[in-house]
Amino acid sequence: MTSTRPAWPKAILFDLDDTLWPIAPVILQAEQTLYAWLREHAPRVAQQFTIDSMRQARLELLAQRPEFQVDLGKLRRVCLINAFETAGEDAAKVELAMAEFFAARNAVVPYDDVLPGLLRLKGRVLLGAITNGNADLRTIGLEHHFKAWVSAPQLGVAKPDPAIFLAGCRAVGVAPWDAVYVGDDVLLDVQGAQDIGMRGVWMNRNGSSKHLEHGVEPDAIVRNFDELLDWLKREHA
Repeated sequence: MTSTRPAWPKAILFDLDDTLWPIAPVILQAEQTLYAWLREHAPRVAQQFTIDSMRQARLELLAQRPEFQVDLGKLRRVCLINAFETAGEDAAKVELAMAEFFAARNAVVPYDDVLPGLLRLKGRVLLGAITNGNADLRTIGLEHHFKAWVSAPQLGVAKPDPAIFLAGCRAVGVAPWDAVYVGDDVLLDVQGAQDIGMRGVWMNRNGSSKHLEHGVEPDAIVRNFDELLDWLKREHA
């Protein structure tokens, strides 16, 4: 008796930061770029605040107003306005500072397997993205690989809220059960996707065992796009 394997999913949607590229070094560099800009264009802010003290101010404000979690760019902007006003600098310059930060924040370098993997998948499935962050696929230069992408700042809700996963599925035009979601966070990405009927694949590039700690059972665990493609071929007709 032969068992029939399911058809390929109609769409695969991806998380962005730490799934398609490492984000911590990018944010660190972006903050250093921003601070260099402040030293030149808003010196009183740079004299009164350090990168660390501005980071601490953001954490304190986020603790007081957790709604900023859906738009960390907005959090950063508000904290910069506060710093400019405290230091007696012209707060009208904040938008120029934010532009400097976002340009550096989007200077990401995809993992080596990502571009070849996206090209191999494009002919088989629709591709989309769902992110809690401020990555801009247009600025990064990857937008043409994706049918659609949605973000928490754009929608006002963040993963693991079902609404953002449903919005992602609508954006690419498929039902949740016809889609696979791939991300690096077992709770926000894998469990969040599974909660609305998507299959959740954990992109576990560093050999973590967090799925065991959290009691989450991903539909698959892969280390890179090669393993993702191998799983797709194994599991589907």
